[in-house]
Amino acid sequence: MGSWQTKSTFPRNGNVNFVFEFPLIYGILLMNFVFMNKPKIIAYLKPSCGWSQGVRAIMRKYDLPFEDRDIINDPTQRQEMIERSGQMLSPCVEVEGHMLPDVSGDEVEAYLLSKGLVQSSERAADSPTNQPCAHEMPQSAPLQFRR
Repeated sequence: MGSWQTKSTFPRNGNVNFVFEFPLIYGILLMNFVFMNKPKIIAYLKPSCGWSQGVRAIMRKYDLPFEDRDIINDPTQRQEMIERSGQMLSPCVEVEGHMLPDVSGDEVEAYLLSKGLVQSSERAADSPTNQPCAHEMPQSAPLQFRR
């Protein structure tokens, strides 16, 4: 059976190295423990959409690994999103096999918190989490006054 090794250096004198060798199964169990607490997330997103950026901001806020599937530049990803979500709007986020169709970052965060997949955090998201794409933002109209 194989083995798994890790090296450690004591900070007091940087020249002392220790190599810990474990049976491979312990390394596998350790890696499973480290990553097991993170839910499997697949996000069907647009590259520059406000809603999609909001979903990405929530993933960064909670340090969650996720598959970022580009539905604009990869038609197969868009088709998969439509088939899996049953609708055509985005973003769609699949968390542990549960599809959240047409969601904002706020809605993804609420779902993750409600299921206990993340703990509440005071850390702010690094971009807006509930904002439409730029082309969907309300446009201001010039004011016209009558005499």
